[in-house]
Amino acid sequence: MKFLDQCKIYIRSGDGGGGAVSFRREKFIEYGGPDGGDGGRGGDVWIEAVEGLNTLIDYRYQ
Repeated sequence: MKFLDQCKIYIRSGDGGGGAVSFRREKFIEYGGPDGGDGGRGGDVWIEAVEGLNTLIDYRYQ
């Protein structure tokens, strides 16, 4: 028995975050400047096929 499901899947990976706000502080440097981070690369999206699966109803509310 074969079934064919068709659906629209909306996915979005991570954006890596906003980074860190931080300033350099050393004893004899009056204006140290920023030393915070830029955030990460963001996430990846993986799709994995399952051979024995014949319906997409399990993923309806995820």
